[in-house]
Amino acid sequence: MEWQKAVRRAVELRHWFHQYPELTWQEADTAKKIRDCLDEWAISWRVCAIHGTVATLSENTAGKHIALRADMDGLPIKEQADIAFCSTFDGKMHACGHDGHMAALLGAIYWLKQNESKLEGPVSFLFQPAEEGGHGAKKMIEDGALDGVDVIYGWHNWPAMSFGTAVCPDGPVMSGNGSFNIEVMGLGGHASQPEACHDPVLAAAAITLNLQQIVSRRLPPQAAVVVSVTRILADSDVTIIPQTVKVSGGIRLSDPKWRLQLTELITQISEDTASSYGVKAVVEVLPRYEATINDPSVAASFRHVLQDELGEDYNQVDLMLPIMASEDFSYYLNEVPGAFALIGMSEQQGDQSMYHYPCHNPHYQFNDRLIELVMRSFSKLVGIIPA
Repeated sequence: MEWQKAVRRAVELRHWFHQYPELTWQEADTAKKIRDCLDEWAISWRVCAIHGTVATLSENTAGKHIALRADMDGLPIKEQADIAFCSTFDGKMHACGHDGHMAALLGAIYWLKQNESKLEGPVSFLFQPAEEGGHGAKKMIEDGALDGVDVIYGWHNWPAMSFGTAVCPDGPVMSGNGSFNIEVMGLGGHASQPEACHDPVLAAAAITLNLQQIVSRRLPPQAAVVVSVTRILADSDVTIIPQTVKVSGGIRLSDPKWRLQLTELITQISEDTASSYGVKAVVEVLPRYEATINDPSVAASFRHVLQDELGEDYNQVDLMLPIMASEDFSYYLNEVPGAFALIGMSEQQGDQSMYHYPCHNPHYQFNDRLIELVMRSFSKLVGIIPA
């Protein structure tokens, strides 16, 4: 009875979080809701990273200190999902499932509080803001979220995999990322006199094409790397060759060792191409997150629990690893051993495919069935078998 009560409460909380999404570093009401729940359940907590919260059970026991983490922030997306509890904030949406991540962690802590005397070591629960590019995990660590922690676990829903499947490999599970900005500066003028100009539009187009040789010709084929130009801004009119063009994009890399070489190649190719067109390129390459790399022994523990919950064939999925998406959970894994799992959630209900829209899509929907699954998995990871 208590277990099902915990599950129902967690699902209710997920729907509340979904209705009231808050963006990166703006999660004040989300934090209040989490802290109000912890107060209601007589669980001690402390503020961490402004809107983050760290709660701990069995704090004074001498066993291994395990941390479990959930991220909190929504995205600047206008929701188009047809659900009864859709976002009440226009242009904001939980389109990545962080509402479900928070709910599952709250459900786990509610249940584990009822069984706190059975815990063999401290368990910390990290509710982290600003995962969506805000480096919230870094701030959590700076504010002491990992103090005394021996091992950490995290997860992410993955719509590209079916419910009942999961992956938690040894080594990289998600990639590192970064961004680049290139300002191409030429000499503008009348479109009828290109010979009197130094055309930055033409140079920007050439830079865009030439950057594609990095993956195909400048790095070994074994390197899992992506270079994508995602924006070209030439603010001008049809009769005007502009003075400047801005080119921006992103990089993904499965291993940190490729970051320096990527940075050097993007800079060299952009500058040399610009020079060949008689213009100048100023290049900025910015790191974001490093690859999310699991500790083998900790990943093995997570896999054992996932297999116990989902069956022997739980990891039979058509998914190349590491995936090229990124996660700031990597910050935690750079500090303590840990593991991060991707857990599938798409389902076929009759003729209808459900929960298959990708993360960051306006039609995205989180599958509530994941909540109980993750609650059970987290409970087992800390040594308590759910009823």
